[in-house]
Amino acid sequence: MAKGDLLFELAVGSNGNIVVTQPVDKVYLITFTSPPDNRLTTEFCTSLILALDILATRHPAGVVITTSGITKFYSNGLDLDHASFTPGFFPEALYALWLRLLTYPMPTVSLINGHAFAGAFMTAMMHDYRVMNPHRGFLCLNELELGVPLRAPMSSVFREKVSPGTYRKLVLEAARLKALDALKEGAVDSLGGLEEALTFIDEMKLVAKAGAGLTGKSALVELKREMYRETVGYLENFGDEDRRDFEVREREKKRQAARELRVGKWEKAKL
Repeated sequence: MAKGDLLFELAVGSNGNIVVTQPVDKVYLITFTSPPDNRLTTEFCTSLILALDILATRHPAGVVITTSGITKFYSNGLDLDHASFTPGFFPEALYALWLRLLTYPMPTVSLINGHAFAGAFMTAMMHDYRVMNPHRGFLCLNELELGVPLRAPMSSVFREKVSPGTYRKLVLEAARLKALDALKEGAVDSLGGLEEALTFIDEMKLVAKAGAGLTGKSALVELKREMYRETVGYLENFGDEDRRDFEVREREKKRQAARELRVGKWEKAKL
Protein backbone atom coordinates (compact mmCIF):
# COMPACT_ATOMS: atom_id res chain seq x y z
CA MET A 1 0.00 0.00 0.00
CA ALA A 2 1.24 3.50 -0.83
CA LYS A 3 2.47 5.63 2.03
CA GLY A 4 0.27 8.52 0.92
CA ASP A 5 0.69 12.24 0.41
CA LEU A 6 3.85 13.90 1.71
CA LEU A 7 3.13 16.35 4.54
CA PHE A 8 6.66 17.38 5.51
CA GLU A 9 10.24 16.17 5.94
CA LEU A 10 12.84 16.82 8.65
CA ALA A 11 16.58 16.21 8.75
CA VAL A 12 18.18 13.85 11.26
CA GLY A 13 21.82 14.82 11.48
CA SER A 14 23.77 14.98 8.24
CA ASN A 15 22.57 11.77 6.57
CA GLY A 16 19.16 10.91 8.00
CA ASN A 17 15.61 12.12 7.70
CA ILE A 18 12.07 11.85 8.96
CA VAL A 19 9.36 11.75 6.32
CA VAL A 20 5.75 12.33 7.36
CA THR A 21 2.96 11.22 5.04
CA GLN A 22 -0.79 10.67 5.23
CA PRO A 23 -1.72 7.23 3.85
CA VAL A 24 -5.42 7.76 4.65
CA ASP A 25 -7.41 10.64 6.07
CA LYS A 26 -6.23 11.64 9.56
CA VAL A 27 -3.69 8.82 9.80
CA TYR A 28 -0.14 10.16 9.89
CA LEU A 29 2.84 7.95 9.07
CA ILE A 30 6.22 9.00 10.48
CA THR A 31 9.04 7.12 8.74
CA PHE A 32 12.48 7.66 10.26
CA THR A 33 15.73 6.78 8.51
CA SER A 34 19.01 7.35 10.31
CA PRO A 35 21.65 4.94 8.95
CA PRO A 36 22.87 2.45 9.72
CA ASP A 37 20.33 1.36 12.34
CA ASN A 38 18.30 4.30 13.72
CA ARG A 39 20.23 4.73 16.96
CA LEU A 40 18.46 6.87 19.55
CA THR A 41 20.83 9.83 19.54
CA THR A 42 20.02 13.38 20.60
CA GLU A 43 19.48 14.43 16.96
CA PHE A 44 17.20 11.48 16.30
CA CYS A 45 15.09 12.04 19.43
CA THR A 46 14.73 15.80 19.03
CA SER A 47 13.81 15.50 15.34
CA LEU A 48 11.14 12.92 16.15
CA ILE A 49 9.77 15.16 18.91
CA LEU A 50 9.53 18.02 16.42
CA ALA A 51 7.64 15.82 13.96
CA LEU A 52 5.17 14.87 16.68
CA ASP A 53 4.79 18.52 17.70
CA ILE A 54 4.09 19.62 14.13
CA LEU A 55 1.37 17.00 13.75
CA ALA A 56 -0.22 17.87 17.09
CA THR A 57 -0.26 21.62 16.51
CA ARG A 58 -0.77 21.99 12.75
CA HIS A 59 -2.90 19.03 11.67
CA PRO A 60 -6.32 17.64 12.61
CA ALA A 61 -6.41 15.06 15.38
CA GLY A 62 -6.04 11.51 14.12
CA VAL A 63 -3.69 8.57 14.59
CA VAL A 64 0.12 8.56 14.40
CA ILE A 65 2.12 5.57 13.16
CA THR A 66 5.90 5.47 13.52
CA THR A 67 8.07 3.11 11.52
CA SER A 68 11.55 2.77 10.05
CA GLY A 69 12.78 3.35 6.53
CA ILE A 70 15.56 0.81 7.20
CA THR A 71 14.36 -2.70 6.41
CA LYS A 72 16.40 -4.60 9.00
CA PHE A 73 15.83 -2.35 12.02
CA TYR A 74 13.00 -0.46 13.63
CA SER A 75 15.87 0.79 15.77
CA ASN A 76 18.94 -0.72 17.39
CA GLY A 77 18.48 1.27 20.60
CA LEU A 78 20.85 3.65 22.33
CA ASP A 79 24.35 4.54 21.28
CA LEU A 80 25.84 3.83 24.72
CA ASP A 81 28.81 6.19 24.32
CA HIS A 82 26.55 9.00 23.13
CA ALA A 83 24.06 8.35 25.94
CA SER A 84 26.80 8.24 28.58
CA PHE A 85 28.81 11.28 27.57
CA THR A 86 26.31 13.71 26.00
CA PRO A 87 25.17 16.29 28.58
CA GLY A 88 21.40 16.32 29.04
CA PHE A 89 20.78 13.32 26.80
CA PHE A 90 18.36 11.53 29.10
CA PRO A 91 16.13 14.37 30.35
CA GLU A 92 16.27 16.57 27.23
CA ALA A 93 16.27 14.00 24.42
CA LEU A 94 15.42 10.38 25.24
CA TYR A 95 13.06 10.93 28.18
CA ALA A 96 11.51 13.92 26.46
CA LEU A 97 10.71 11.73 23.44
CA TRP A 98 9.31 8.95 25.60
CA LEU A 99 7.14 11.33 27.59
CA ARG A 100 5.79 12.89 24.40
CA LEU A 101 4.90 9.48 22.99
CA LEU A 102 3.44 8.14 26.23
CA THR A 103 1.14 11.13 26.72
CA TYR A 104 0.54 12.10 23.09
CA PRO A 105 -2.85 13.71 22.33
CA MET A 106 -3.61 11.19 19.57
CA PRO A 107 -3.55 7.38 19.51
CA THR A 108 -0.09 6.13 18.55
CA VAL A 109 0.95 2.93 16.79
CA SER A 110 4.49 1.60 16.54
CA LEU A 111 4.86 -0.34 13.28
CA ILE A 112 7.84 -2.54 14.09
CA ASN A 113 9.25 -3.53 10.71
CA GLY A 114 12.51 -5.10 11.94
CA HIS A 115 14.63 -5.59 15.04
CA ALA A 116 13.86 -3.48 18.10
CA PHE A 117 16.48 -3.98 20.78
CA ALA A 118 16.71 -2.43 24.24
CA GLY A 119 15.92 1.29 24.00
CA ALA A 120 14.14 0.72 20.68
CA PHE A 121 11.82 -1.82 22.30
CA MET A 122 11.20 0.68 25.09
CA THR A 123 10.40 3.36 22.53
CA ALA A 124 7.88 1.05 20.89
CA MET A 125 6.33 0.38 24.32
CA MET A 126 5.78 4.12 24.82
CA HIS A 127 3.22 3.93 21.99
CA ASP A 128 -0.38 2.96 22.67
CA TYR A 129 -0.30 0.01 20.26
CA ARG A 130 2.28 -2.09 18.43
CA VAL A 131 2.04 -3.92 15.10
CA MET A 132 4.99 -6.18 14.25
CA ASN A 133 6.35 -7.58 11.01
CA PRO A 134 5.58 -11.33 11.15
CA HIS A 135 8.55 -12.24 8.97
CA ARG A 136 11.48 -10.22 10.30
CA GLY A 137 12.84 -8.94 13.58
CA PHE A 138 13.18 -9.64 17.28
CA LEU A 139 12.05 -7.71 20.33
CA CYS A 140 14.60 -7.91 23.11
CA LEU A 141 15.81 -6.27 26.30
CA ASN A 142 19.47 -7.28 26.17
CA GLU A 143 20.70 -5.28 29.18
CA LEU A 144 21.50 -8.55 30.98
CA GLU A 145 23.85 -9.50 28.15
CA LEU A 146 25.34 -6.01 27.99
CA GLY A 147 25.88 -5.81 31.74
CA VAL A 148 24.02 -2.52 32.17
CA PRO A 149 21.07 -1.81 34.49
CA LEU A 150 17.65 -0.62 33.46
CA ARG A 151 16.81 2.90 34.55
CA ALA A 152 13.49 3.39 36.31
CA PRO A 153 11.22 4.30 33.35
CA MET A 154 12.89 1.69 31.16
CA SER A 155 11.63 -0.95 33.54
CA SER A 156 8.35 0.55 34.74
CA VAL A 157 6.79 0.80 31.28
CA PHE A 158 6.99 -2.98 30.99
CA ARG A 159 5.49 -3.45 34.46
CA GLU A 160 2.58 -1.29 33.34
CA LYS A 161 2.05 -2.88 29.93
CA VAL A 162 2.89 -6.59 30.03
CA SER A 163 2.26 -9.44 32.45
CA PRO A 164 4.67 -10.19 35.34
CA GLY A 165 5.73 -13.41 33.63
CA THR A 166 6.57 -11.64 30.39
CA TYR A 167 8.34 -8.88 32.30
CA ARG A 168 10.54 -11.45 34.07
CA LYS A 169 11.26 -13.25 30.81
CA LEU A 170 12.33 -10.04 29.10
CA VAL A 171 14.45 -8.62 31.92
CA LEU A 172 15.99 -11.64 33.66
CA GLU A 173 16.27 -13.95 30.65
CA ALA A 174 16.90 -11.40 27.87
CA ALA A 175 14.39 -13.37 25.80
CA ARG A 176 14.32 -12.57 22.10
CA LEU A 177 10.71 -12.51 20.98
CA LYS A 178 9.79 -13.30 17.39
CA ALA A 179 6.52 -11.86 16.15
CA LEU A 180 4.25 -14.76 17.14
CA ASP A 181 5.86 -14.95 20.59
CA ALA A 182 5.54 -11.18 21.02
CA LEU A 183 1.84 -11.41 20.19
CA LYS A 184 1.34 -14.31 22.60
CA GLU A 185 3.16 -12.43 25.38
CA GLY A 186 1.11 -9.28 24.83
CA ALA A 187 4.12 -7.20 23.79
CA VAL A 188 2.44 -6.42 20.45
CA ASP A 189 -1.21 -6.12 19.51
CA SER A 190 -1.21 -7.32 15.91
CA LEU A 191 1.05 -8.63 13.15
CA GLY A 192 1.66 -7.24 9.69
CA GLY A 193 2.88 -4.25 7.75
CA LEU A 194 1.38 -0.88 6.91
CA GLU A 195 -1.77 -2.30 5.34
CA GLU A 196 -2.45 -4.41 8.42
CA ALA A 197 -1.70 -1.45 10.70
CA LEU A 198 -4.27 0.64 8.81
CA THR A 199 -6.79 -2.19 9.08
CA PHE A 200 -6.09 -2.40 12.82
CA ILE A 201 -6.64 1.35 13.18
CA ASP A 202 -9.90 1.12 11.24
CA GLU A 203 -11.21 -1.88 13.18
CA MET A 204 -10.34 -0.24 16.50
CA LYS A 205 -11.93 3.05 15.34
CA LEU A 206 -8.85 4.87 16.61
CA VAL A 207 -9.30 7.99 14.49
CA ALA A 208 -12.64 8.66 16.19
CA LYS A 209 -11.02 8.20 19.60
CA ALA A 210 -8.69 11.11 18.85
CA GLY A 211 -11.58 13.55 18.75
CA ALA A 212 -13.37 15.49 21.47
CA GLY A 213 -15.82 13.84 23.85
CA LEU A 214 -19.27 15.04 24.91
CA THR A 215 -17.66 17.86 26.88
CA GLY A 216 -16.21 19.27 23.70
CA LYS A 217 -12.71 18.41 24.85
CA SER A 218 -10.40 15.41 24.55
CA ALA A 219 -9.30 13.70 27.76
CA LEU A 220 -6.78 11.47 25.99
CA VAL A 221 -3.66 13.05 27.47
CA GLU A 222 -5.05 13.01 31.02
CA LEU A 223 -6.22 9.41 30.66
CA LYS A 224 -2.79 8.31 29.47
CA ARG A 225 -0.99 10.20 32.24
CA GLU A 226 -3.11 8.42 34.84
CA MET A 227 -2.80 4.99 33.19
CA TYR A 228 0.98 5.24 33.14
CA ARG A 229 1.46 7.40 36.23
CA GLU A 230 4.57 5.58 37.42
CA THR A 231 6.47 5.87 34.16
CA VAL A 232 5.31 9.46 33.58
CA GLY A 233 6.59 10.34 37.05
CA TYR A 234 10.02 8.86 36.37
CA LEU A 235 10.28 10.58 33.00
CA GLU A 236 9.35 13.96 34.46
CA ASN A 237 11.66 13.72 37.48
CA PHE A 238 15.05 12.70 36.14
CA GLY A 239 16.88 14.46 39.00
CA ASP A 240 15.05 12.35 41.57
CA GLU A 241 16.10 9.22 39.70
CA ASP A 242 19.76 10.29 39.70
CA ARG A 243 19.67 10.98 43.46
CA ARG A 244 17.98 7.65 44.11
CA ASP A 245 20.57 5.78 42.04
CA PHE A 246 23.40 7.47 43.95
CA GLU A 247 21.83 6.57 47.30
CA VAL A 248 21.32 2.95 46.19
CA ARG A 249 24.96 2.68 45.10
CA GLU A 250 26.17 4.10 48.42
CA ARG A 251 24.00 1.72 50.44
CA GLU A 252 25.20 -1.20 48.33
CA LYS A 253 28.84 -0.28 48.99
CA LYS A 254 28.15 -0.48 52.73
CA ARG A 255 26.32 -3.80 52.37
CA GLN A 256 29.16 -5.23 50.29
CA ALA A 257 31.69 -4.17 52.90
CA ALA A 258 29.59 -5.89 55.57
CA ARG A 259 29.40 -9.06 53.45
CA GLU A 260 33.16 -9.12 53.03
CA LEU A 261 33.58 -8.71 56.77
CA ARG A 262 31.21 -11.61 57.54
CA VAL A 263 32.82 -13.91 54.99
CA GLY A 264 36.29 -12.94 56.23
CA LYS A 265 35.33 -13.85 59.82
CA TRP A 266 33.93 -17.16 58.61
CA GLU A 267 37.15 -17.94 56.72
CA LYS A 268 39.28 -17.18 59.81
CA ALA A 269 37.05 -19.34 61.97
CA LYS A 270 37.72 -22.33 59.72
CA LEU A 271 41.48 -22.16 60.25
